[in-house]
Amino acid sequence: MTITAAADGSALGNPGPAGWAWYIDDNNWAAGGWKHATNNQGELKAVLELFRATAHVDDDLLVLCDSQYVINSVTKWMRGWKAKGWRKADGKAVMNLELLQEIDEALVGRRYRFEWVKGHANHPLNEAADSRARAVSEAYQRGSAIPTGPGFVAGGPAPKAAPVTAAPTKAAPVTSTAPRASADLGLFDLEVDRPHSVQVALSAEELARLTRRASTRGVSPAELLRDLI
Repeated sequence: MTITAAADGSALGNPGPAGWAWYIDDNNWAAGGWKHATNNQGELKAVLELFRATAHVDDDLLVLCDSQYVINSVTKWMRGWKAKGWRKADGKAVMNLELLQEIDEALVGRRYRFEWVKGHANHPLNEAADSRARAVSEAYQRGSAIPTGPGFVAGGPAPKAAPVTAAPTKAAPVTSTAPRASADLGLFDLEVDRPHSVQVALSAEELARLTRRASTRGVSPAELLRDLI
């Protein structure tokens, strides 16, 4: 199946009070924003949060977007920027770097495509996302409650965070006979020559990203974590 969603941003004054929103239908949408940001940041954040919200379902994603900057950044320019150390062809640093890097991570293992739609042209999904993003920017301007939306509920709740345990590696027999000073020496007792087990509590989104990255490398999540050491 394909999830069709619109993503849009808004910034009063640009930069100024800003909002972002993605919209599938009246039961599946989300919004947020900042006291001060740009329209492009809102547009990028809407796409990022859409991918994050749907990370736990195995559906294709069609993103309707009225920003050529966002579409070109994700589908045309980002690979080259990344290869150049996140710099443009002229050597200047890429703007909105943190959001772009987070989008790059969120795309791993996903099936998706972008479609440009003209803004403010009565496209129902685009208008719904636009109105919600603007409502957030106006709420920040007034200092009122932020309308955040129900999130993505069509695919059921996201899986609960699960601990990921790195399997211990074999170690040489313990030869030290020095007594331990305490039963609780912290996470790692480096004076004791034995395997150490580490538990990492991950959110559903983080676990999904870890699993996808491990799958692309042909290793288990535990092996991918161990490679970081």
